[in-house]
Amino acid sequence: MKVVLITGTSTGIGRAAAVLAAKAGYQVVATMRDTDKAGPLREALPGADIRRLDVVDPASVAACVESVIADYGRLDAVINNAGAGHLGTIELEDVDDVRRVMEVNFFGVVQVSKAVMPHLRASQGRLITVTSVGGVVAQPFNEAYCAAKFAVEGWMESLAPVAGKLGVTVSVVEPGAVVTEFVSNVRADRDVEAMIAGAGDYQPVINSYLARTAEAYDASTSQTAEECAEAVIRPLTDAEPRFRYQTSDWAAEFTAVKLADADGSAVQRLTGSWLNA
Repeated sequence: MKVVLITGTSTGIGRAAAVLAAKAGYQVVATMRDTDKAGPLREALPGADIRRLDVVDPASVAACVESVIADYGRLDAVINNAGAGHLGTIELEDVDDVRRVMEVNFFGVVQVSKAVMPHLRASQGRLITVTSVGGVVAQPFNEAYCAAKFAVEGWMESLAPVAGKLGVTVSVVEPGAVVTEFVSNVRADRDVEAMIAGAGDYQPVINSYLARTAEAYDASTSQTAEECAEAVIRPLTDAEPRFRYQTSDWAAEFTAVKLADADGSAVQRLTGSWLNA
C-alpha cells in the first residue's frame, strides 16, 4: 500500500483530504501540530494514523518523517497543507508579524519538503502543496499571507523540473474561498476589531474589504472543505499530474485574470527543456 503524509489535518481541507486519500487506497499518515485536536479526524477516519508534526519545528518534522519510514519503510506522497491566514497591512503591524507568517506558510513548506525529498526520490513519488488563489492574485490586507503563498508557488515552480528529472512529480493546488475554520482562525490570529479601531485612515477601506470577504466566504458562494479536498487529491491519483490545479471554476476564472498558463504545463515544458542533456 502506498503511503501519503499530510500536514495540517486537524481541520478543514487537510482533514477532508486525509479521508479522501484513505478512500483512494492510500495508507494515510495524518499530521497536526496539536494532536489533542484529533477527535474529529478519528471520527471521520477510524483507526487513522495520527502523528504530531509542527512545520516550523525542524526537530518535529525530522522525527515524524523518520518514524514514518521506520514504520512503513517508504513514503510515496506528501501533501503540504498546514498553514495559517493573516490579515493586516504593513503600517498597522510589525515586520516581525510578516516574518511569522512567512515562517509558517513558506518556510514550513520548505522544511517538510526538504525532509521528505530523499524518500520521494526513492519511491518516484509526488510532492503536493496547497497554496491559494492568493498565491497568484495578491489581495488587499493580505500582504504577508499572499507574499508567503507567492513564495511557495515560485519555489515549487522552480523545484518541479529539477525534481521531475529525478522522478518526483511536484504540484500545487489553489483553493479559493472555502467554508472551514480558516476564517475564524484568522480572526484568532489577530484582534481584528482592535485593528479596525486603530486603523485610522485605513478604516473605511478595511471595512469595505471585510464586507466583501464576509460575502465571499458565505456558504452559498464558496466551496466546502470536502469539495476542495477532491481537487487536492487529484495530483495524488491522476496518472500524469500537472503542475497547477484550481479547486473550482471560480478559482480557475479568478487566477485566469493573471495566468495565461492555467495548469503550469507551458512553464514546465520551457524550463524543463533547460535540463535536457
